[in-house]
Amino acid sequence: MKTQFFNRTEAGQYLAENLSNYANREDVLVLALPRGGVAVAAEVAKRLNAPLDVFVVRKLGLPGHPELAMGAIASGGVRVFNGEVVNSFQIPDEVVDAVSAQELTELQRRERVYRDDLPVPEVEGKTVILIDDGIATGSTMFAAISALRELNAGRIVVGAPVIAAPTYDEIRRAADDVAAPMVPEKFYAVGQWYEDFSKTTDDEVRALLAQAARRQSITA
Repeated sequence: MKTQFFNRTEAGQYLAENLSNYANREDVLVLALPRGGVAVAAEVAKRLNAPLDVFVVRKLGLPGHPELAMGAIASGGVRVFNGEVVNSFQIPDEVVDAVSAQELTELQRRERVYRDDLPVPEVEGKTVILIDDGIATGSTMFAAISALRELNAGRIVVGAPVIAAPTYDEIRRAADDVAAPMVPEKFYAVGQWYEDFSKTTDDEVRALLAQAARRQSITA
């Protein structure tokens, strides 16, 4: 039984085996949560013969308590909110708008860096495989799922090399399908499941997306 991946590339190869039933399908789109999810997703997209892109999500942290997400913004101009947090803390609209504007600036910067201002991929009616390099609490992933629902994705599949067991059960309820080679009960940090968990750079993200685009243009 696998207990640790060497790096994100190897992890993506293992994850791709769990997603093999989505191979060679015209309706499938692989979306990575940058930056760490891109190297994993690149291997999945290659094995499945599917296009690869990024789906940028920025959590809207509660001022003074950034670990508490009052919502999120995502690629495609989507904003989703956690009504329970917003109402419990009685957050004024102007605070929500200020945090949203700040995070939108960073989201747009990342989109420019990663995608050269290319249009956001069309997800309506598609089977979207949403990938990260590991999922602990899943707050960003849940925000991404909500955003893809808003964009009318046909089917949402979540994939990660390792997902904490309690979070895995929650994702099964939120998504249409979920795949993970490892679902440990004891989970402290994503990095513990990798021998090499070095930071993914913006340049690496761009290179991986470019490689995937070239591969798709050849096979198209």
